[in-house]
Amino acid sequence: MAETESARIEVGFDGGQIMSALVTAKSAEALERAVNAQSEGTLALDAQDGRYTVVLQRLVYVKRFAREASIGFGI
Repeated sequence: MAETESARIEVGFDGGQIMSALVTAKSAEALERAVNAQSEGTLALDAQDGRYTVVLQRLVYVKRFAREASIGFGI
């Protein structure tokens, strides 16, 4: 997965569990659309370390982090 094609997300579930993952941009966008549409069921998220399936009715919040900027030092 190329760095420009990924997004860091954090998902909070009812009960207090929190999941953080580096997912594809396509998965992050699908999650945002599902939450905004108040969809039911499950959604599969393709992540750097595998695939996560989340139950949409159990989500309390979703945070999508801004891209990390790196500062380089050159000579």
